[in-house]
Amino acid sequence: MFQILKKESLAPQFKRYVIAAPEIARKHRAGQFVLVMLHEHGERIPLTIAGSDKEAGTITLVVQEVGKTTMEMGLMEEGDCLYAVVGPLGTPTHVERWGTVVCVGGGAGIAPLLPIAKAMKEAGNRVLSILGGRSRDLVILREEMAALSEEMWITTDDGSLGRKGLVTHALADVLASERPDYVVAVGPAVMMKAAAEMTRPLAIPTLCSLNTIMVDGTGMCGGCRVLVGGQPKFVCVDGPEFDAHQVDFDLLIKRLRTYLPQEQLAKQRFLESHQCVALEAAGGRV
Repeated sequence: MFQILKKESLAPQFKRYVIAAPEIARKHRAGQFVLVMLHEHGERIPLTIAGSDKEAGTITLVVQEVGKTTMEMGLMEEGDCLYAVVGPLGTPTHVERWGTVVCVGGGAGIAPLLPIAKAMKEAGNRVLSILGGRSRDLVILREEMAALSEEMWITTDDGSLGRKGLVTHALADVLASERPDYVVAVGPAVMMKAAAEMTRPLAIPTLCSLNTIMVDGTGMCGGCRVLVGGQPKFVCVDGPEFDAHQVDFDLLIKRLRTYLPQEQLAKQRFLESHQCVALEAAGGRV
């Protein structure tokens, strides 16, 4: 049983879960993910492992509640059990002593970036970090990333924390002052595409981590297919990390929107059903 041992709110819509999963914790390496089902009739969703404790037999998941299943997971409490957690899946991050590594994280992408930054630090790299979000509350895991970073910059869309602007604005400043040896960018596809286009002319190796639609996690369903260097790749088995200069981000963005109407309908039905539950609990009053 994959019991929720600890649950805490990191920010509006962001929750961190510590899950009992000893076999997964024992095998986990940076960059890998799990497929989660909340109950036997639930959908399968890929979630990056944000941390693991081999001694305690636990993994940590950071979840942003943006759709039906992640919102439903937000209603689960400590002591509840997830129906299934499969993993660790995906190819671990290739880590070596590059020199100076710039870790760029946007929004929910900061969660998968954390174990990558930790592995880069442990390999002896000088880690510089750039974190960004729409507002102050949505720049998550700041303390954890700061502990791994020689220097860290924060950007927010509304200017409520750090510099007003995008992570790519801060990345431009870094690239103007020095030439890092490696860049890791994790976040929305448009952000990773922009970061890749900034490092491409400088020939700086750049890694991205893709978060696609996924069903089985074994490369059989093809839902996570992307083009990398003109060749079809499956994020679940070939990734989730790829050379950002080789990813066809335009196709990726198009595929991410394929089921948007169905996702919005499922979310709407979930919210309506839980509004009915809330009304019933309140005796029909609001």
